[in-house]
Amino acid sequence: ENNALVDSKGIDVTQHTSSQHTSSQSNNERNNTKPNSAVRPVADSNNKHNNTKPNSEVHPVAHLNCVDHGGPQDQTIIDEMVFWSDIPSDASYVSPMYDANAPEKYLTFEPDHGGWNNIRMAMETALVMSHAMGRTLVLPAEQGMYLLSKSDREQKRHFGFNDFFHLDSIALEHKGFKVITMEEFLTREGVTGRLRNKDTNQIMYPPHNQTDYNGADTGTGNLFQYLRQIAVTPTWEPWDCALAIPSSTDQKAVDELNNTLHSIMDGSYGKKKPTLEEFNGHPTPVNASMAERMREMLADREQLCIYDKPLQEANVIHLKVHAGVRLLTHFYAFIFFADWKQDLWSKRFVRDHLRYVDDIVCAAARVVEAVRQHARKNVNYKASNEEGIYDGMHVRRGDFQYPPVLLPAEQLYDLSKEELSENATLYIATDERNKTWFEPFK
Repeated sequence: ENNALVDSKGIDVTQHTSSQHTSSQSNNERNNTKPNSAVRPVADSNNKHNNTKPNSEVHPVAHLNCVDHGGPQDQTIIDEMVFWSDIPSDASYVSPMYDANAPEKYLTFEPDHGGWNNIRMAMETALVMSHAMGRTLVLPAEQGMYLLSKSDREQKRHFGFNDFFHLDSIALEHKGFKVITMEEFLTREGVTGRLRNKDTNQIMYPPHNQTDYNGADTGTGNLFQYLRQIAVTPTWEPWDCALAIPSSTDQKAVDELNNTLHSIMDGSYGKKKPTLEEFNGHPTPVNASMAERMREMLADREQLCIYDKPLQEANVIHLKVHAGVRLLTHFYAFIFFADWKQDLWSKRFVRDHLRYVDDIVCAAARVVEAVRQHARKNVNYKASNEEGIYDGMHVRRGDFQYPPVLLPAEQLYDLSKEELSENATLYIATDERNKTWFEPFK
C-alpha cells in the first residue's frame, strides 16, 4: 500500500489533488507533491535513466540514448531532459478488469480532429481506458494530422502514434497492457468474420475486405463507419459525466458506485453538491474514501458514466469523434477509479512511459543546449552564467481560430514582464514569421 503513496523519489503524494475537469490545467498538477522523509522510496531515482545501450532490440522506455540520434553527447544535458522515473514494480500491475483467460476484447478509437496537443490528449485518455478496462488497444492507421501533414512529398505526411511514442515497448514491458495495429485487428477479427453488426447481429466484413488503411486518408471515413457499426460506441461527454471504473467485475462494485453517486447528488451523504470552487486550494487526499474522491471528481457535474456489466461484456468498444462527442479532456480529469491505488498507478503509467521517442527528446535536448550556449555569452545578464540560464516563451499566432486571443506584442509583454528576467536571454518558440513583431521584448 505504501508503494502507491509515493513516487520514485520517496515523495508523499497523499495531498495530491485528483485534478478538476478543465482543459487548461497544467500537466504538472498531477505531480503536485509534498516532501516526507519518513516515506521509503519505491525505487532509486538515480537509476531512472541508465544510459547504457540495451542488448535487446526492445527499447526500455526508461532508457534515453542520444548517441544514435544525433546527440547531444554530454550526459548532463541528456539527464536534464528526463522527467520520468523507472518503477519496475509498476510493470506487473494489471487492472481488476483484465482476465488473461477470457476472450480478448478491444478498444478502438478515432484520433481527435484538432491540433497535435488535442490528438495526444485524447490518445492518452484512450490508452488509460484500455488498460483500466482490460482491453487491447487498437491503434488507428497512419493518417494525415492537422498541421503536421506537409505538402512536401519528401517529408513524411502520414503518422501513427508509434511515430511519437514507444507504444510497442510499453506493451512488452507491462503485463496488463496490449496494443496492436488496426491492420492486425482487421486481419484477426474482421476478415475472419468474427465481427457482427451490433444492431442486426449479422457478420460484417471490413469495407472491401481491406485491412491496410495506412495513408488512406479518404478511406478512413468508411473504416470509422464500419467500426461504429460493429462496436459499442459510448457517447461520453467529459463536461457532463466522469467515467467510473469499478474496483472489480462484481456487480456489487457497480452498485457501490451508483449508490455513492445518488447519496452525493440527493444530499443524503451529508454535504452539499460539490462545486469546483469548493476544492480550489483544498484538494482531496488521493487516498481518501471513494465518496470523498468522487465528490471532487463530480464537481459541477451531475452524473457518472459507469463501466458497467453491459460495457464490460462488449467485444469491441469504439470511441468516435462526432458532433458533440469528443474526448477533449485530460484523462485524470475524466476517469474516476473506485480504487485510489489504481488511480495513482494510471498517472504514473502516463508520466513514466508515455513519453516521446528518443529522436524527439534528443532533438529537444540539442535545442536546449544551443540556447544555453548562447545564454552563457550574454554578459549583459550576468558576469558569469555557467549554467546558461534563460527565459523561454511559446507564442502561438498563426493557427488561432479565435481572433480575440491574438494580442498585440505590447500587451503580451505587459502581461509577461513580471515573469521575465531583465537582460536575460529570451528564447521564443513561435509560428510568427515577422521577427520585428517581437521588438517590444527587446
